[in-house]
Amino acid sequence: MKKKLISIGVICFNEELNVAPAYKELVEVTNKNKNYNYDFIFVDNGSTDNTREEIRKITKKDKGVAGIFLSRNFGNEASIQASLDYAQGDAYVCFEGDLQDPANIILSFIKEWERGFDVVVGIRTKIADTFLMTKIRKLYYRIFRSISNIEVPVDAGSFALLDKKVMNAIKKLPEKHRFNRGLRAWVGFKTTYVNYHRRPRQRGKSSYNLLGYIHHAEKSFYGFSYLPLDIIVYTGLLIVTLSFLFVIIYLFSFILFGQKIEVSKLIIFSIVLFGGIQLLALSIIGKYIQVIVEETKARPVYIVEEIVKNSFLDKK
Repeated sequence: MKKKLISIGVICFNEELNVAPAYKELVEVTNKNKNYNYDFIFVDNGSTDNTREEIRKITKKDKGVAGIFLSRNFGNEASIQASLDYAQGDAYVCFEGDLQDPANIILSFIKEWERGFDVVVGIRTKIADTFLMTKIRKLYYRIFRSISNIEVPVDAGSFALLDKKVMNAIKKLPEKHRFNRGLRAWVGFKTTYVNYHRRPRQRGKSSYNLLGYIHHAEKSFYGFSYLPLDIIVYTGLLIVTLSFLFVIIYLFSFILFGQKIEVSKLIIFSIVLFGGIQLLALSIIGKYIQVIVEETKARPVYIVEEIVKNSFLDKK
C-alpha cells in the first residue's frame, strides 16, 4: 500500500544560519517514523541575506525539498499561506525556520493525527524569551480569546498539523486579511493539543519586535472580533445617559440651592470628553474600514518570484 504523504512547510525570513540545521533536524525526526513519506517546502519571504542560496543548496541534493521564493516580504501570514497552498500531502505541518519549535514534536502531532484528529495544535507551555515579551504575549492570547467570536486556544502559535480536508477548507477562504491561527480555529474540525517548551533562538536575530507583535495583534482583533465596535455603541449610550443625568442634577442644584453654574468649565469638559471619545470611535471604525479596503482590492496574499521545484511540485 502506498504510504501517505506529510508536507512540512518551513517558514523563513533572514534565516541563512538556520536553513541547513532546520533541514537536518527535520530529516532526523522524520526518519524516526518511516510509515510516511515526507516533503519539505521552504518558503523564503523576501530575505535580504543568503537564505535563498542555502535553500537552493538543499534542493539540489534532496528531491523531496522545494523552495518557494516570494517577490518581497509579504509578512509571516503570507509565508504560511504560500506553504499551505503548495502542500500536496495528506497532512501539512507548519514549521518556523528559526528552530525555536522542536521538530521532534511533529512525531507527537502525527500520533494524534493517527488517532483521528484533523487539527493538532502545539501549545507553548514555556517560552524562552524576555520577561516583558513573555508577559505581553500571554496577555495578548488571553485578551484575544476573551473578545474573539471564535474559540482560539491560548499560547498557540503557527506550529500545528492539519489534515488535508482542513487544508482544503482554509485554501477556499477568500479573505486577504489573513490570520492563520484564527482561520484554523474558524473552520472547525476535530482538534486536539500537544504541549511543548519553545526553545530560545540559537542562531541569527529575530525579525519580530514589539511593533510587529502589535500589528499581528491588530490583525487578529479586527479580523475575528466585533467587540471594539460594540464597545463604541455601549460607551456612546453610557455617555449620553450620564450626560443627561448630569444636566438634570446641575439644573436642580441651580434651581433648588442657587449653585452658580460655571459655563466655561462645563464647555471645556464637554469638548475634551466628547472629542476624545469621537476620536477613539473614528479610529476603531477606521481600522475596520482599512480591512474592508484591503479585501475589496482583491490583491493576492503573496506573489511568487521563483519556485525551485522538484517532482512533487510538478502539478502546481
